[in-house]
Amino acid sequence: MSKAYRSARLPAAALAALLAAAAPGARAQTTAVEARPGEIAGTVTGPNGPEAGVWVIAETTDLPTKYAKLVVTDDQGRYLIPDLPQAKYKVWVRGYGLVDSPRVDGAPGQALNLTAMPAPTPAAAAELYPGMYWYSMLRIPAADQFPGTGDGRGGNGIPDFMKAQYAWIDTVKQSCQSCHALGSQNIRHPRKELGTFHDSTELWARRIQSGQAMGNMAVAITRLGPEKGLSLYADWTDRIARGELPADRPRRPEGLERNMVVTLWDWAEPHTYLHDAISTDKRNPTLFPNGLIYGSPEESTDDVPVLDPRTHRAWKIRHPFRPGTPSLLDEPRGPSPFWGEEPIWDGHTSNHNLILDDKGLVWFAARIRAATDQPAWCKAGGDHPSARVAPINASNRHLSVYDPKTQKFDLIDTCFGTHHLYFGYDADNTLWTSWGGPAGNSVGWLNTRKYLETRDAKASQGWAPMVVDVPGWGKRGEYVEADKPLDPAKQKRVIAGFYGVQPSPTDGSIWGQSMDTGFSRMDQPGYLIRFIPGPDPTNTGLTELFRPPPGGFSPRGIDVDGKGVVWTTLASGHLASFDRSKCQAPLTGPKATTGEQCFEGWTLYRFPGPQFAGVDPAGSADHAYYVWVDRFNTLGLGRDVPIASTNGSESLTVLVDGKLHQLRVPYPLGFFTKNVDGRIDDPEGGWKGRAVWTTTGTRAPFHSETGKGERPRVFKVQMRPDPLAR
Repeated sequence: MSKAYRSARLPAAALAALLAAAAPGARAQTTAVEARPGEIAGTVTGPNGPEAGVWVIAETTDLPTKYAKLVVTDDQGRYLIPDLPQAKYKVWVRGYGLVDSPRVDGAPGQALNLTAMPAPTPAAAAELYPGMYWYSMLRIPAADQFPGTGDGRGGNGIPDFMKAQYAWIDTVKQSCQSCHALGSQNIRHPRKELGTFHDSTELWARRIQSGQAMGNMAVAITRLGPEKGLSLYADWTDRIARGELPADRPRRPEGLERNMVVTLWDWAEPHTYLHDAISTDKRNPTLFPNGLIYGSPEESTDDVPVLDPRTHRAWKIRHPFRPGTPSLLDEPRGPSPFWGEEPIWDGHTSNHNLILDDKGLVWFAARIRAATDQPAWCKAGGDHPSARVAPINASNRHLSVYDPKTQKFDLIDTCFGTHHLYFGYDADNTLWTSWGGPAGNSVGWLNTRKYLETRDAKASQGWAPMVVDVPGWGKRGEYVEADKPLDPAKQKRVIAGFYGVQPSPTDGSIWGQSMDTGFSRMDQPGYLIRFIPGPDPTNTGLTELFRPPPGGFSPRGIDVDGKGVVWTTLASGHLASFDRSKCQAPLTGPKATTGEQCFEGWTLYRFPGPQFAGVDPAGSADHAYYVWVDRFNTLGLGRDVPIASTNGSESLTVLVDGKLHQLRVPYPLGFFTKNVDGRIDDPEGGWKGRAVWTTTGTRAPFHSETGKGERPRVFKVQMRPDPLAR
């Protein structure tokens, strides 16, 4: 870490001097950068010379939708913003140790030297820190306070089902931070519009009753106490209000992090909560070059946003649903300090995740009907082959498919619930789905070849229970149900609902990931799950479970690289890989039902940044919602590079040659993404022909620095060979 950030309490002049001294090449001779047509270029200089590793942002409202592009300065403070559409831009500098420079006018083809503005105080500098640096100040109950002893006389206020400190951290990350950017300005500085309160504990009790997400927030805080949880959040914001600053400081981008180019477009509405975006078939990123980007708006609306990045035009497609499908308007809500009594979410389809196939069809995990309107053939006594093995009485989210050519949707009734979805590598183009909640006790799939030929949803789908081969028979046999005691002489059905899902490109197995207590709210650990379908998955499928090793906990998100190695992110603050080929002992026996096997297959990489005080320093306060493996070098950093959506640090974190690098997006503050995908628009076009795409993923885009008018954005992230490459 640069010595410029080791102390937050230096006088402003001394801080500025140290910042300048710490910048590599600050006093070296600077060679000017020529601005060619379509470029804005120049040098960023502070009071003590060129400023290295700061961002230059150019933004315009002259195009059909708001557009911005940002780059990072090199070690001589030089920058080059390439490939700008013709428009009038506002251009400014943002960086650690600085406050934003004045926004000045710029235009493509213009050389524009900029003046950096040192932060006058450490507090002013800290306002630009990623949210994780702020929320790492949250005090976590000490390890010796667990298991909790409850709220009664003599109790410590921690529920008795909180067995260990990790479960508390898991709840903070997976039930709070995973949907709301905890450390963002609007979270760490409670708004006066909430009202007047006796103390901040009372304020926080009111705060989590705001808007249409109040039900989830109430459940999360109840699991933390609730008085204990409210008091610790109150203590956090009180200390910030008194002027306490983060103990750690972010470093400026270094090395390959300076090669990043990010392009941003507005899409959707200011109150839209988006989950994901898709640009191509993830199995073949050269398909649909320069094509449209589609988004999934989850609970907030039934309007699917679409962006054409060539024309900078955004629009919406209305997703249909059947009569009787519940709406978010039916959920309880409290007054919002941003929106008052206005219900801003009216979605029915709960459109969680989406994916493109090789024909350009867009497939959605979307609700098409009420959960209880389950076809009789799904339930006990039903005649579907899977229902005879594992009947399902309700499903809250299903499937749909949109054809861009005809602009029509098919609504596909599934007995199993859906959450994430991914295509296999078989001739049937099987679409495998996850089932995110505790009821997700089966893995489901749709034979899309058969469905598109027949439009017969019943005949095209199937699902299977998860059965662990305790005796080691090697094939499905007699098993005991999940609610029955373990019998070492029989196989065992387990409840470990897939959250993420990912077919392996190497052996036909289907990998899933099950959430830990912080999200599932069940008394079970999180697992990686390997489902081996066999020739008839409903009747032949077998399951293997793998827990993270001691020190790691709570996997979230999953992908499989080209070698069959599984990648996930852990709430302990790690990117993790699991290589099953390293397992030394047989994967059967009683331990097979607990996942406590093959710890030797795991490798953990600690996310950069601070840890909560009093928590194992081997982990990090940082948190990633999901992980995506760049199997095809779409970002230009190599094949099989994992990319974690580390929304706590407001970055994408990439692992290159065993080292983690943070591709931080500093504008708008509160960059929060849940997943990425990559597309190669031109395999021969160098860095310009390659990119990864993502979108704003927070439930509250209005919590970002630009406030109530902020719309979700599409982000195109590219990597140049150097900070000035054209």
